[in-house]
Amino acid sequence: MLTVAVEGASWLLLLALALCFLRIARGPTLADRVVALDVLNILAVSYCALLAVASGRAVYLDAAIALALVAFLVTVAFARFIERGHLREVRSKEGKPDASR
Repeated sequence: MLTVAVEGASWLLLLALALCFLRIARGPTLADRVVALDVLNILAVSYCALLAVASGRAVYLDAAIALALVAFLVTVAFARFIERGHLREVRSKEGKPDASR
């Protein structure tokens, strides 16, 4: 029964992965692509957890935790990058010099 559940979850993760790649390729804005990359990271963490359940080895959970921490830092970095770009656009419209350099 566990094998069927793991296989079903693997197929669902694969479907979600395909939809994520579609959103990354077709995302109209940078924010859409960043959210899709964040979901992609969540799917990778989920797959590591699924491997831990399927194999019975806890080492995959350690990898999932490390990957989740790195994914969080990447998401924060992308958010700061987007915000800086937004501030530059606002300042250029107002005619103020860019002080973020």
